[in-house]
Amino acid sequence: MSDDLLDAAVAMTGGQRLWDTLAGLRIDISIGGPIWALKGWPTGATFDQIITVDTVRQRILFSPFTRPDREMVFDATTDTVKMQTLDGNTFESLSPARASFKGMLRNSAWDALHLGYFLGYACWNYFTTPFLFTYPGVHAREIEPWREAGQTWRRLAVRFPPSIATHSPDQVFYFDSQGLQRRMDYVADVNGSALVGHYTSRHKSFDGLLVATRRRVFRRNPDNNVNLNLPSITLDIHDAELIRADNERTQP
Repeated sequence: MSDDLLDAAVAMTGGQRLWDTLAGLRIDISIGGPIWALKGWPTGATFDQIITVDTVRQRILFSPFTRPDREMVFDATTDTVKMQTLDGNTFESLSPARASFKGMLRNSAWDALHLGYFLGYACWNYFTTPFLFTYPGVHAREIEPWREAGQTWRRLAVRFPPSIATHSPDQVFYFDSQGLQRRMDYVADVNGSALVGHYTSRHKSFDGLLVATRRRVFRRNPDNNVNLNLPSITLDIHDAELIRADNERTQP
């Protein structure tokens, strides 16, 4: 099939020309949901932080992270998660990070480093999509459409190379008639290979970049349908700032 769906999604999100001017994004986010209690964190815990996304290489900074005096850095190039003080001094690290999940089950507890790995690669993927699909080694092709909630959504099947840390190598992304992403399906390999349906909504423009400010993550059934009664993970974006490649920052 042609690349027109990918082209439409990129154009709707802000366009390749805008994306190419960026070095990063700074996102004010709250992450919650019942899954964190299952992973050993206090019931009802919500992680409120500023994340700084490097849009050129797969690197992301969370500040503060799990405690007011800590930051977390995830770097896919070195497969490393670091915990550091607010002034950048590393005091704990995990490397190789991905391999450390081997043998863990869906109900296995995660310490701060494992939590950092999961949230780090996941958020980097979320905030670079759909531009990520144009990165070296990523292959996207349109597949048959999907009917949901009285709408027809076009779909991209995306295969990621081993060089990109992500939920699973093969994922499916759903777009409405405007080219807005509405859903994504994947297998959470590091969390017991759970089937996931992840919904995006409340898109808002930040200096020309369209960002889904509400994300809800659900368990997906083998027939591809999703029970939308209770999300396992919630992500709410309060603000976003574009970091230009020339180090100039623009506030929405």
